Amino acid sequence: MNDTGEPITLTVHGAIREIAAGEWDACAGGNNPTVSHVFLNALEESGSATARSGWAPQHLAFRDRAGRLLGAVPMYLKSHSYGEYVFDWGWADAYERAGGRYYPKLLAAVPFTPVPGPRLLVAPAAPAATKAHLIAGLVELARQRKLSSVHVNFPEEEDFGRLAEAGFLQRVGQQFHWTNQGYRDFDDYLAALNHRKRKAVKKERREALAGGQIEIDLLTGSALNEKAWDAFYRLYLGTSDRKWGQAYLTRRFFSMIGERMPDNIVLFMARRGRDYVAGAFNLLGRDTIYGRNWGAHREYRFLHFECCYYRAIEFACQHGLQRVEAGAQGPHKLQRGYLPVPTYSAHWIPDPGFRRAVAQFLTRERDMVEQKIEHLAEYSPFRHAEEDGAP
Repeated sequence: MNDTGEPITLTVHGAIREIAAGEWDACAGGNNPTVSHVFLNALEESGSATARSGWAPQHLAFRDRAGRLLGAVPMYLKSHSYGEYVFDWGWADAYERAGGRYYPKLLAAVPFTPVPGPRLLVAPAAPAATKAHLIAGLVELARQRKLSSVHVNFPEEEDFGRLAEAGFLQRVGQQFHWTNQGYRDFDDYLAALNHRKRKAVKKERREALAGGQIEIDLLTGSALNEKAWDAFYRLYLGTSDRKWGQAYLTRRFFSMIGERMPDNIVLFMARRGRDYVAGAFNLLGRDTIYGRNWGAHREYRFLHFECCYYRAIEFACQHGLQRVEAGAQGPHKLQRGYLPVPTYSAHWIPDPGFRRAVAQFLTRERDMVEQKIEHLAEYSPFRHAEEDGAP
């Protein structure tokens, strides 16, 4: 029911193409490209996020009486927990050993993308209660289908609180993000580091280019041709096979986003002579560059740091961006200026015994993560006040 006691109707869509792109994007806003209609549609059309791959689209839509979209949630029915970056394998194992059925579960997230961003998408002129209706819709859908759980991965902090108020359990994770403190260029950023770290970064950048044998090409917009995508995809597959054994994204996905959202893509490709030997795929938002995928046909000393971290910082300085979010994991990012920040997920579990066990686990885990973030922050590479005179 809404505030006037009238019934609320939400619909579930088995493909994002069933929702008009303009309506969806009005709800998603223009800050974060990972929740844009074109990005999510490319994941589906390319065969990357489909029922066959364990990501059955179940996008939630809330409309007014006139049929206008007021709110939406990017949502999937999951038959496994791959590609989520919020790990619940232990929960699934415990629930199934106790006789329950954990999969399928309902997940509000962006497939294969550990990027914090909006999950409860709301049109600018939507009523204040719209997010509450969307949350109620998540729960009701899970109840109707008798699902084990609903998960909302990487929501923004405000919605994390809203979900908690609605009875979702709170989980805290941690990533490393770089923040632009008004740096004019990379040298300006370097000057903010302590002397030892500044010296180490300069050395790494020199050695990454192998004495001038390796060059870095920046590809974006019209420069993203099929030849470049062929080269990057070969590198992506090689790294996926070595590290994870599975490549989530299809070759067609990259062609589609290269054609449909080229100005939101930043590709740093490392070239030795005429051949590309490594590459870093990034998405560009309004004030943030998001590091997404790395590929290389073998290990090159410091080249990963150069392409994924230093070039992204350089790009952010040049374009006045506020942040670089370089993806999940990676404490090695800390000494390169990426500081620890909390990330969030929220979980609705109807089974009272299972909910109680997960809640106890999350309380302990949150304490550990908060202590870890506080501890890691002590190792910041930036200068302290007493070092301001350091050369």
